[in-house]
Amino acid sequence: MSRTTVLKTYKLWVNGEFIRSESGRAYEVRDARGKFWANAPQASRKDLRDAVQAARKAQSGWAKRTPYNRGQILYRVAEMLETRRDALGAELQAITSVAQCDADTEISVAIDRWVYYAGWSDKYAALLSSVNPVAMPMHNFTTPEPMGVVGIACPETAPLASLTSLIAPAIVSGNAVVALLPETAPTVGLAFAEVLATSDLPAGVVNFLSGRFAELLPHLARHVEVDALNLCGVPETERAPYEHAAAETITRLHHSPSLTYAEWLSDRAQGLEWIEPFLEFKTVWHPLGW
Repeated sequence: MSRTTVLKTYKLWVNGEFIRSESGRAYEVRDARGKFWANAPQASRKDLRDAVQAARKAQSGWAKRTPYNRGQILYRVAEMLETRRDALGAELQAITSVAQCDADTEISVAIDRWVYYAGWSDKYAALLSSVNPVAMPMHNFTTPEPMGVVGIACPETAPLASLTSLIAPAIVSGNAVVALLPETAPTVGLAFAEVLATSDLPAGVVNFLSGRFAELLPHLARHVEVDALNLCGVPETERAPYEHAAAETITRLHHSPSLTYAEWLSDRAQGLEWIEPFLEFKTVWHPLGW
């Protein structure tokens, strides 16, 4: 008996829910051979505003959780990603034309990287904090705190490994994220959202939008509720307008390096230096106790 093929419907991931774009628009995503792969939702400016609002609402509660608990949840992401290895492998093979063994390697790297940052959750503060010498009878402490809402433009190279490399170090410290997925390869991130949906990650901490960078990035860059912006997925020659827009709202800019496929899968794409750019450092004075 013949069956009708059931095609996958991809949706945006906003505030812990899979939603269609409020505009009802979609655009074609083609696989590495140029054949139709899927219709991806084309997010609108309103979808972007909703995602930023969800991130802002979720961020304070996420930051107040203990570092140990945040680490547990990041580890749970790794667990759930392991269970969806086959589905994400098929996405990677179709979109990037890599061999099955290479897709499996990228998934393994992503899993290991979530575990890696889970381990950093209760350690980065100890390395980045300091007790500062002062010339008076006072204690002077410097401690790291999350910035708030981080906007990320994701690259198309190694779409799962690079997505993990950009999101995990941002949220481990208590930030929330609004990520614009690469225009040509958004379905990997939208499929990865199904992992987050079963990972105990609070709604709104991570939000994924697919669509046109030219339409969405100007509004993300100048949004007053976005505290930091990572333009990793934007070519250096095209960043200036977004940098100027971010300056209008004093948004912190940080551009993670544009890495090759092999580099995204290497240790170069992880480390304490990926966590630190999205932290603020608070200095507190306290009288000496006698």
